[in-house]
Formats: sequence, structure tokens, C-alpha cells
Amino acid sequence: MTEREWVQGLRAAIERLPGPDDRGRRSQARFLAELDRLDRPLDEHADPTHVTASAVVVGPRGTILHRHKRLGRWLQPGGHIDPGEAPWDAAVREVAEETGLRAVHPDGAPRLVHVDVHAGGRGHTHLDLRYLLLAGDADCVPPEGESPEVGWFAWDEALALADPGLVGALRLLRP
Repeated sequence: MTEREWVQGLRAAIERLPGPDDRGRRSQARFLAELDRLDRPLDEHADPTHVTASAVVVGPRGTILHRHKRLGRWLQPGGHIDPGEAPWDAAVREVAEETGLRAVHPDGAPRLVHVDVHAGGRGHTHLDLRYLLLAGDADCVPPEGESPEVGWFAWDEALALADPGLVGALRLLRP
């Protein structure tokens, strides 16, 4: 599959997502417009606007948030996609790197649940693909160098703390 074919499939998946609120609908529209414009959307070095991947991790204790080291905001685990890596695999890797937990896709298949467009560091714009991942109830043990403020939050608490760009995804997934 070529990158262009992959982008067409991604476009179709994004078009099927529900726009949970005004921000979600605006993000979906902007994400799709940027996909049309970008030559290499997964390459963080090709353009200041690029695709990132993250995960809304759900388990018996609620959902996982971490206070971003530089931004100081409560976010879901996520980050840049490594060369040759699928976005859904990047989401799993980022969860392990930022929380120390092993999380899996529901039923073994990636489930894109939300997108968000937001400012990243260094003047970049992130087109964030958000996947649902499941984890048990183990405590988060972030490796040295990652944010030590990470853990499970009950849904009400997560909604109260989360960055505004994440609230729509949490509302969609809240049991």
C-alpha cells in the first residue's frame, strides 16, 4: 500500500468519526484539509504540520492522564510517529514509554476514536490521531525522564483535569 492509498483510507476513517462538539468538528475539517495539502503527513521533519498518535487508555480504574513535562497540561499519552511505524503502533509505544504499562487495541485491531488539531512545540501543528487502548489496573510506573505525574483517574476527575482538546474524546468514551 502506498502512502497516498493509506492517506485515502485514513481520510475515510476520519470522515466516519462522530464530531463530539464544535472543537471536534473543526479539528476533523482541518485535519482533512491538511491531509490533502501534505506530501508526507507522517514525517515530522517534512512540514511543521504533521500527524502524531496518541491513546485514550481505558481500564477498570478509569482513564490515564499525565501532566506534560513542558506544557504542564493533563493529556493522554502520545507523541511523534517513528519512521516506518504505523500510527496505531506509535500509540501503543508511547503508552509504554510514558506510563510503563502495556496497553492493547480492543479485539486486537486499532480503533481510531478521535482526532484533534493543536499547537505542538517549536511552532509545529500536530494532527493527532487518537486510538482507544485497553489496559489492566496496574499502577503507572513511568521511566526516568518521563513525566512522574501520571496515573489512573476516575472519569469525572479526568474530565475536570484534562486539556480542553481531550475532553471531547473522554466524553465519547466514558462508560
